[in-house]
Amino acid sequence: MTRTSRRAPRRLLAGIGAAAVLLAAGACSSDGSGGSGGGASGRPTGTVTVFAAASLQESFTTLGKTFEKRYPGTKVAFNFGGSDSLAAGITGGAPADVFASASPRTMKTVTDAGDAAGTPATFVRNRLEIAALQGNPDHISSLKDLTRSGLKVVLCAETVPCGAATRTALEASGLKLTPVSYEQDVKSALTKVELKEADAAVVYRTDVKAAGDKVEGVEFPESAEAVNDYPIVRLKNAENASGAKAFLALVNSAEGRKVLGAAGFLTP
Repeated sequence: MTRTSRRAPRRLLAGIGAAAVLLAAGACSSDGSGGSGGGASGRPTGTVTVFAAASLQESFTTLGKTFEKRYPGTKVAFNFGGSDSLAAGITGGAPADVFASASPRTMKTVTDAGDAAGTPATFVRNRLEIAALQGNPDHISSLKDLTRSGLKVVLCAETVPCGAATRTALEASGLKLTPVSYEQDVKSALTKVELKEADAAVVYRTDVKAAGDKVEGVEFPESAEAVNDYPIVRLKNAENASGAKAFLALVNSAEGRKVLGAAGFLTP
């Protein structure tokens, strides 16, 4: 055997070893976000868990379907509810990738606990509206009308953004209102009117719109004093960081703004 023939296998093995190192490095860098859920192309995969205010249910459900269609193999799992309860769940360790709150105050609960990745950004705004029974048989035309004796009115609990905004509107108008019940999220308040268990409720204009002809919407000027900003953020312990980033990108895209605008949300 010649000297040349003895060296050939060493060069071949060295080449194979270098190729293996390059392949391993490429695999490690396939998800630039550093989180799980990214495919070899950097596209999101797997499940994205989104905690979102109840008033976002219809629009976010639509965007979730768009996301899953755009990224085959993904799934968006939503947890809709009162923003305060969702924030408490996140700070308590509930697994989630994205949090969309109906107020900066409830978002602050998450950021103060160090559970946000980056700074929350306001993506929409919302204002209050009265949801009266279909056809408005009680002829409600103002916030003051809700104080009439015998009228069964439901409000959101003051710990949730809808309730806090209602309190601000009532204070701005100098009115006092004692509801028949306080509900833990805006959808629960709306449902009371839809089921005719209450004569009216103070909810968001987006919820009135989503209810269609099940309720009658009544605008009132004091709502301008209590417009809520909705912040959204990727969470620090997100198990699917790349999926979370892609979902936030969709929400803030022109397509996302179109869906949210059609639902009645205001631009920031």
